[in-house]
Amino acid sequence: MTGQQRQLEDELFAFIDAHQDDAECAVFLLRGDAGSGKSAVLAQVFTHLQARGRGDNHLLVNHNEMLKVYKEVAADSPALRKKDFEKPTPFINRMQKAGTRADVVFVDEAHLLLSRSDPYNRYRGSNQIQDLLQLTHVLVLVVDFNQVVKLKSHWNETRLRATLAGHPVQEFRLTQQLRMQNAAVSAWINDLIAGKLRPLPQPQDYELRLFNDGQPLYDWVQVRDRQYGLARLIATSDFPFRVFDDKQWFVDAGSLHLPWDKINFTDRPWAGRPETLHEVGSIYTIQGFDLNYAGVILGPSIDYDPQADRVVTVPARFEDQEAMRKRGDLANPDAAVRALIMHTVNILLKRGRMGLGIYAVNPRLRQRLAELNR
Repeated sequence: MTGQQRQLEDELFAFIDAHQDDAECAVFLLRGDAGSGKSAVLAQVFTHLQARGRGDNHLLVNHNEMLKVYKEVAADSPALRKKDFEKPTPFINRMQKAGTRADVVFVDEAHLLLSRSDPYNRYRGSNQIQDLLQLTHVLVLVVDFNQVVKLKSHWNETRLRATLAGHPVQEFRLTQQLRMQNAAVSAWINDLIAGKLRPLPQPQDYELRLFNDGQPLYDWVQVRDRQYGLARLIATSDFPFRVFDDKQWFVDAGSLHLPWDKINFTDRPWAGRPETLHEVGSIYTIQGFDLNYAGVILGPSIDYDPQADRVVTVPARFEDQEAMRKRGDLANPDAAVRALIMHTVNILLKRGRMGLGIYAVNPRLRQRLAELNR
């Protein structure tokens, strides 16, 4: 735990103690960039809370792979039970049916909570944060709007503030980058996400590499996995796939031809299974996880505008149709879709602790990155 994380733990426990008997739900907002240690400190605080006296406390996460990690942690801790961890929709439906309120509810990756109905996933409400406010005394939300990846989970500051109006709210922001071991690389990625391309940093303690083809990138990932472990190839959602389909779907990047990841029905997270070294991961299998080395394929929806000298998005080439399913309450749906695409890039580029390799499918972007690397 860093000094900032210990400060967060102290403030969070003080907040819980002050509000756990309130009639109105009190909300603690934890913010931070990808890799700032939000999930790690959340898990530690929740473990300590359960260890000091098991109340009716729950930790929710709407990401299947992250849920598996939390249950693995529970198996190794005498203070925890696997039933302490759950997905938001089943929790909401169960608590509403029982007509009860929990003591404290933690929500990791709260930006993945639904902000409209989703009958397919058995959620018929319109706002899962609003529902949770009625179902607990203290609600702890981990929020990063730069990791919103579906329009049905569209959140921004305005929507969040309107939902939390009338409730006591305290905020804490984690500002340190704990995953990526070089601040200059992290800053370069932030600029790219904002559309600005800068000369690539040349750090001594972090490996940042560009590739002219997907196959050499894959070869590099395999070598780094043999050397250090936890190296994987991941890509933006720009290659055809269908989630519930027996057909094998592939990612084609230059001369590379590899299968997409599949729905993981095992208890082990995708990145922890050795056979996934020969698949291409997506945000659905890698969001929230650390890799030692990440090989990232920037697909056709990420391009370069030479006149503006900026990274641009091409929504028509983005293949995740479920993520872009339209909703009528967005003032600027086109801007929301373009932001969603860049959020996926942000998530993928910030996975590697020790190194990052990049292959851009679009020639204009690949050439401009190469020029900046000289």
